Amino acid sequence: MDRMLASRVPDLSRSRLKALILAGRVAIGATPLRDPAYHVAAGDTITIDVPPAVAAEPEAENIPLNVVYEDDDIIVIDKPRGLVVHPGAGHDSGTLVNALIAHCGASLSGIGGVRRPGIVHRLDKDTTGLMVAAKNDRAHQSLSEQFADHGRTGALRRGYQAFVWGVPNRPYGTIAAPIDRHPFSREKMAVREGGREAITHWEVLERFDGRSGKPVAALIGCQLETGRTHQIRVHLAHIGHPLLGDAVYGPHFKTKASSLVPGARSALETLGRQALHAYLLVLEHPVSGEILEWTSELPADLAALQAALQAAE
Repeated sequence: MDRMLASRVPDLSRSRLKALILAGRVAIGATPLRDPAYHVAAGDTITIDVPPAVAAEPEAENIPLNVVYEDDDIIVIDKPRGLVVHPGAGHDSGTLVNALIAHCGASLSGIGGVRRPGIVHRLDKDTTGLMVAAKNDRAHQSLSEQFADHGRTGALRRGYQAFVWGVPNRPYGTIAAPIDRHPFSREKMAVREGGREAITHWEVLERFDGRSGKPVAALIGCQLETGRTHQIRVHLAHIGHPLLGDAVYGPHFKTKASSLVPGARSALETLGRQALHAYLLVLEHPVSGEILEWTSELPADLAALQAALQAAE
């Protein structure tokens, strides 16, 4: 049920729809349904009762933001490492949402749900780079539609820089592999048959040699055609090139650090996170229709890693 609704109600995330089901706000005919795993049958009449947007529960917090663009409709920020996007288990405060509430005030869109006002996409806690948030419902609707389309017919583009173990055997490619929850570890995602469609386009930007003089790592440019949780991390690990520093999807590559030159090994140990940065964001302004583009330089920790890897050449 939750998967079917997510494919037909793009304004609501699958997690939001699941919450509505569990709250008894989805009905088959006149009977409330409380099982997100219910298998929809032909002829089912489904009703969704979406409560009106209410004021965000999270409190405003004076958290510094690196704002790269802002007007009456949208705000684009360059997210630092360690900043959680929206409140959740274990993160009731200190999130981007708390910062946006303080920065934007009453204008912040509530259509995204009480816990994530204005949010139309997210980055993992330790992934850095560009994010956009809506400041009113009109902007939220437009951005939600653009992100649901994933640039297939519109202007939206999201570009990432990823430092990975090994070097792919061809200069570019596409990973089309469905992603779903890991069957044994619910905090992880995995490539699984029957999962949600996931497509990542990639190209090799730079190769790095190790102590032996042979290639040991690469800088990969990625563009997303879908937006699944941990998509780049899961997909690159799936083809045998997990991100440097990714303790979740590349722990078995940890011993490969010994193949790096000393400076690169030290930079990786200092990094303490997955080496992933959202460097490019292109979208259509929700009101003016203008195509806007922003880029973000590698943050200091990834720039130091790149310099250390380049020193081996």
